[in-house]
Amino acid sequence: MSNEQLSERHVQDAFHSYLKSSLTQAKIERLLDADVLSSAEGDLMITGPALCLYFAALRCTTNPPSVPLPRSNKSSQPMDLSPTNCPPAFLSFLRLWANTVHPIQSLPPEQQHDLARVICGLEPLSQPSNPAINGIAADLRAVAIEISQRRSFQDRYASDLQAALDSGGGPSSPGVKKASFVPPPLYDPSPSSSANSSPLPSPNSQLPPPSPQYANHNLPPQNPSNLSPYGPGTAGSSSSSTRDSSPSPTILTAESPAIEFIRETLYASLGDVLETYPSLQRLLKADPTRAYFAAVAFAILHVCATSITPDGVGVRGILGTTLTAGEVPLELRPFMSELLSVAKQAKEIEVEDDEIAMKCAVEGREPPDAPRMERARTMLLEGVGYQFSQNGHDDDGRRRSLEGRAVAFVNRVNALALGMTRLSTFRERQDDVFKVLSGIS
Repeated sequence: MSNEQLSERHVQDAFHSYLKSSLTQAKIERLLDADVLSSAEGDLMITGPALCLYFAALRCTTNPPSVPLPRSNKSSQPMDLSPTNCPPAFLSFLRLWANTVHPIQSLPPEQQHDLARVICGLEPLSQPSNPAINGIAADLRAVAIEISQRRSFQDRYASDLQAALDSGGGPSSPGVKKASFVPPPLYDPSPSSSANSSPLPSPNSQLPPPSPQYANHNLPPQNPSNLSPYGPGTAGSSSSSTRDSSPSPTILTAESPAIEFIRETLYASLGDVLETYPSLQRLLKADPTRAYFAAVAFAILHVCATSITPDGVGVRGILGTTLTAGEVPLELRPFMSELLSVAKQAKEIEVEDDEIAMKCAVEGREPPDAPRMERARTMLLEGVGYQFSQNGHDDDGRRRSLEGRAVAFVNRVNALALGMTRLSTFRERQDDVFKVLSGIS
């Protein structure tokens, strides 16, 4: 095993080689069908890398766990990816994956297969099911989400899917279907951004306006003080009285689809998000692509906290308009339903955090851990491996467990953000949105 640090490109090539074989294997075992692979619907952007990590765990034969890398040619020496030769950019991924190897290998074969099914969004076959499987799947998905946010992954994922579609075996014929996955737009900071930097843009540097169809609603003029710095909306405004007094004309007309309402409501909250979390602005310089996904995830949390109707069945967003779950077209209802469910769970988490804090205060002691919502926000910003130090332990020396509910919640928010930003209507404005975001630093 070599201790010389491998290049990022070497590791990327190995990962995508295994990813192609993992997707092919999943197709052969009917965990993923050709229609799903070609359309890249749902959270396949997460499922694919998670499957790759699962199969890598099954192949692992070393202790501590390492990943056997494919040979570049027959004469090359076998090599493993280990903590001693892993590029720093991937070290947290490797450590988090290593924590799942023993739990996965300890499962009986039928439960290992159930784990693969859960990763692919299928129900386990064994009854009663092993509850530990859901925790392991959440761990793998947490690492997979981090991988899927890397531009180097996004640029190559379509060819990975196509390789699985073209492979022999399985229920489809080679060449019949084509992978339709399209990576998000490139998010390169403007060359002039550093010359005109400011903590937040002025109200005159708002996002380009949404589709002109919104002008057809005859809405009254809006008080400029209620506008988010990022767009034409009240989502994110801290003035509940102003929002409550706003008219609520229907947004659902042929000219303005519901998805535009959801998109503009999320984008309108980005100004408040960036003002609240200045570290997001720093991330925009260090890793623009990941910063975009993090910003959308935080915008989702912001909408969940400020814009959900009291009965939990609708969203109040741009121009005071309310959209209820029942008014959303069928193809968008999974997104709307998940947004409302995330909002409900976020509220439950914050209530539980408050109860723990109050109990500790009464007992005169400090809470044993940071509030769960605070941990979730930190993971959204820093990545799921943020607590690991160089020796693979938490800062307090204890081994970090990824089985906490905070990780599952973060996965849910990240998956919703990834799914929404892949919709064509979101992609239409992502370039415009990120031009403004990348100018803030």
